[in-house]
Amino acid sequence: MRALYLTQPGKVEIQDVDVPTPNGGEVRLRVEMVGLCGGDLNAFRGTFPLQEYPVILGHEIGAVVDQVGENVPTKIRPGMRVAVEPYENCGQCTSCKNNRPNACKNNRTMGVRRSGAMTRYITVPWEKVHASDTLDVRELALVEPLSVGFHAAERGRVTSEDTVAVVGCGTVGQGAILRSSGQGAKVIAVDIDDTKLEIARRAGANHSIHSSQLDLHEALSKLTQGQGPNVIIEAVGKPATFRAAVEEAAYGGRVVYVGYAKDPVSYDSRQFVEKELDILGSRNSLGEFPFVIAMLEKGGFPVDDVITRIVPLEGVESTLIAWDQNTRAVNKIMVDLAME
Repeated sequence: MRALYLTQPGKVEIQDVDVPTPNGGEVRLRVEMVGLCGGDLNAFRGTFPLQEYPVILGHEIGAVVDQVGENVPTKIRPGMRVAVEPYENCGQCTSCKNNRPNACKNNRTMGVRRSGAMTRYITVPWEKVHASDTLDVRELALVEPLSVGFHAAERGRVTSEDTVAVVGCGTVGQGAILRSSGQGAKVIAVDIDDTKLEIARRAGANHSIHSSQLDLHEALSKLTQGQGPNVIIEAVGKPATFRAAVEEAAYGGRVVYVGYAKDPVSYDSRQFVEKELDILGSRNSLGEFPFVIAMLEKGGFPVDDVITRIVPLEGVESTLIAWDQNTRAVNKIMVDLAME
């Protein structure tokens, strides 16, 4: 079978690999749909600090159970549609021992530090699959990035008393908006793309700010009576937005960083202390998959609008090149493994 390898920055190859056989506690999945995320684009660019080469890309997965190994519970059956947690933790580091395996020191995410899902069949531990009788494979491929956003809102301890600004309204940011609005918070979406801001409003944002057209400080001040948001979730990964999160957060507020800044970031550190900010990192997800699946099963999330285009395996390289040249034109690209 064919697999799409990222062999080095800027270089993608389709190679032949063997069809895997599941071990005792594993299931074999027939991969149907795989999402491309900003991390994949940065891996292609050579700017993602965690990326290893060569590797089969793909960690946002919508699949069907094809075969189960021995010792897999009977609740996991062939034919089930599933989302997949792509993370592997060591179980030995401090984070793992403190029940935070998502931040494992030795984490190996599919498509980043071990083989991913850009191939027709993969095997994973049965504990990593989450089934839905309702969702299609496109929706299931959205579960992972939305869960990352859910986790960022959880890290920010968002409640109904908060005003939350989500800076960056890609799929991860949309997940943060969904979770924050679901908690009853007042949510402000910030982006430089009208389409993403419209999706953010449909996902639950109360207000939106086009930050290339409006002064961010003035707009946030107006919406928060001059106080600033209680929580700012940064889902862009640029030095300017890293700094803006600290500058615009309310006194006593929380700043959650889920994006990876591609360049060093310098701060006026006085604001950290003067505002007594909680500065929080957010990595991967931690138990949020079932909540996201339940949310999607209720309907209402604009899946068709979120997905910019669907391409075959052969179209991934040209898609990444075009995306690199015009990032604003893309919200979510998916790869259909059944498409020839």
